[in-house]
Formats: sequence, C-alpha cells, structure tokens
Amino acid sequence: MKPVTGLLCLLFFITPRLSAQVAVGENGTISGLAYSDYYYIASHHNESLEKNNGFWFRRIYLTYDQKHSNAFSSRLRFEMNSAGDFLSGGSMTPFVKDAYLKWENDQHALYAGISSVPTFGLVESTWSYRSVEKTPLDLHRIASSRDFGLAAKGSLDQDGRWNYHAMFGNGNGTGPEMGEGKKIMLSVSYQLTDEWTIEAYADRHSRENSRSYILQGFAGYKTDTFTFGALYADQLWDDAVPGGQSTRLRVASAFAHAALSESTTGLLRIDHTFDPNPQGENIDYLPVHNETGATLIIAGIDVDLDHNIHLIPNLEAVVYGETPQGTVPSTDIIPRLTLSYSF
Repeated sequence: MKPVTGLLCLLFFITPRLSAQVAVGENGTISGLAYSDYYYIASHHNESLEKNNGFWFRRIYLTYDQKHSNAFSSRLRFEMNSAGDFLSGGSMTPFVKDAYLKWENDQHALYAGISSVPTFGLVESTWSYRSVEKTPLDLHRIASSRDFGLAAKGSLDQDGRWNYHAMFGNGNGTGPEMGEGKKIMLSVSYQLTDEWTIEAYADRHSRENSRSYILQGFAGYKTDTFTFGALYADQLWDDAVPGGQSTRLRVASAFAHAALSESTTGLLRIDHTFDPNPQGENIDYLPVHNETGATLIIAGIDVDLDHNIHLIPNLEAVVYGETPQGTVPSTDIIPRLTLSYSF
C-alpha cells in the first residue's frame, strides 16, 4: 500500500460524535479510548524495516468505574493493542491494566491492587499527548506505568501546593512477583505558581541478583494556550553479585505544545539518551539502536475534529551517535497519522 493511499484510508475510521461516558446503574460508568495510526517507515537503522507501513492500534482501553460510597471506589480497566515488534501477527488480546480498590477523603487517597505508579504521572498529564508517544521513562523501558501493590497519594497542605505519591509494589508491572525483592517509589511535587510546578522522584528496586535506582527531576509550565515541560532522569542498575557490573541510563527531555488556532495545536518534543539503551531494540512501535546514545525528535499538529476526537499528523525521527565500532547508524524517520478518540 502506498503511503498516501493509507493516509486517506485512515480518514474513514473517524467515528460520529461520541458521548463522554456510559452510565451503569446509579454509581457505575463505562468509558474507553483508542489510539490508532497509519505509519510509514521512511528510513531505519534496521534496513529490514524500511518501507514497512500499515495500520495498528497502539492502545485501546475499556474502563469500568464503580462508586461504592463517599469514601470507597474501584476501577477495572482492560487494555489491548497491536503487536509493536513488526514481527508478530494474530489478534489483539486484552489484559488487565488497572484493578484497584480506592479509599479517599478530602486530602488523601489509598490504593490497593494494580494502579498507576508515581514515576511519571505529573509528566504525562503535562505532556498530555500520550496518544502520540509515551513519556520518556515509559518509552525507553526504564519504568513501567503500572505496578501491583499499595499506594498513597494526596496533598500535604490545605492549599494543595505540596503533593505526594508513594507506592510499595512488586516492581513487575501488572504481573505477580514470586521473588523476595520489592520496589519503593516516591514523588513529591510543589506548585510554585498557578502555571509552574516542580517535582522530584526517586525509587529503589531490589531483586535477588540486582538492584536499581532512579532519580528524576521535572519542571512544568501550563496555561490554557501553552505548555512546556523539561525533565532529567538517571537510572543506575547494579548486579548484586561478586564482580557484577553497573549499567547507567540517563535521559533528558523537553517538550512544548501551543494553540495555533481554536481547533489546532502544534507540538514538539526532544528526548536525548546519553547512554546506549540495552532495551532499545525491544521498544514497541519505535525500536532504537542499542549500542549508542540517541536523540528522538517528535513534531506534530493536533486537529480537533469533534468532541474527544483528534487527528494528529506527526513525525518521529531518531538521530544516533557513534557506536563502539566507529559507525553511525542511519536515522530512523517514521511519519504517522494518528487518530485519537475517547468515550
């Protein structure tokens, strides 16, 4: 299929206006969202992927929320998506993304089960274009977006300027953990002004033969028409065995999006990994070279078609440094047309 033909075909996927939620009884709601693309790999360091193109779903959510009382609520969320390894076929298989019981009062909330982690909640809400790409630590497989355990979040003052999110979890994403080690995560943010917020994050993950640490700092600026964010994260992974080696992965990112008109928004993001990413070739939908640092550039235009329906032409490009062999991998260039909608 030619790229232009594919882009035109995607327009037929646009659905009629969708309602915000579907009520179930007096206290339950069902909601969902979907991110789909038509992609074309114009250039890639892995030559076997060049000229690949097609349609896929990078995310489909179906969520049921239940309000039990003023204090207790629960959520069950399923996710499914197309395989992003350019090899696997077959049908999409749903899995549990969220499954938790929540208790809350005016300032604090407690979660038991599978819930979002403190690692990049504020980063993702500021970036606000998960439909285009994951946040840096999620994308580069430094941290998972979910964990199974106990969490607490809320405000430390009456004004709601000091906020925290802490979690004690398995450290194994949505899966169970059979080992001895666990993961401790904590983020603390402070709202400097109505527009500026800063956050510090740290975690420690212990396993039988290794342990890892992540430190991250983030600053975000947000108004009705302009958003800016910047972060720096440093992960250190130690093999806890005699003679074991340490692996370090440092990431910096800056992004911005601004209203261009009443119905269009321009967005730009740049991520830079200072170190080779051992998991690079396993990144879904965007495999990167694993022997050199890289700079990811994302640019796009968000067109607001209707309530909760967005068409986003965008481009992802990955520029590489020099490998230990003295070569520079070819630049990855992937134009996409993304359709995002929710109900």
